[in-house]
Amino acid sequence: MAENTGAAQPATTEHNAQIRILKIYVKDLSLENPAAPQIFLFQQETMPAVEMGLRAEANKIADDTYESLLTVTLTFKIEDKTVLLVEAKQAGIFNITGLPEAALQPLIATHLPSVLFPYARETVASAVGHAGFPPFYLPPTNLEALYQQQLAAKAQLEEAPTGAIN
Repeated sequence: MAENTGAAQPATTEHNAQIRILKIYVKDLSLENPAAPQIFLFQQETMPAVEMGLRAEANKIADDTYESLLTVTLTFKIEDKTVLLVEAKQAGIFNITGLPEAALQPLIATHLPSVLFPYARETVASAVGHAGFPPFYLPPTNLEALYQQQLAAKAQLEEAPTGAIN
């Protein structure tokens, strides 16, 4: 029978890489409820439209150690009036060893934010609920596909000819 020490086991990849989660935390949380209290006094027949933005970034903070930051911005609107604005910055510190340099950037850009996403989802749902609205759960999001779209857009910009002035 295997012994469970309770310590987090590092994830491994095909390159004998190890990815260890050192810490997951909320780095910043902002909530604006500009329509309160009026929004709660009158029954709204229209559900707010939700605009969602996601941004991922990472910084090397020590040898083989990176801080990954997933920023979620939600704007809830009824007609053109903002009734709720939430921005959550979910962060994590990760130790990554044994990975070739060429594989590091895609892993940092996709895997680390994917690890943070469920935590950001809970942070946002809790904040929206505490603001007096029904909890809002972020829809499942393919961060790998978003990363590939960003790479394609960047490549397209680099291939576009620049205008020459004669």
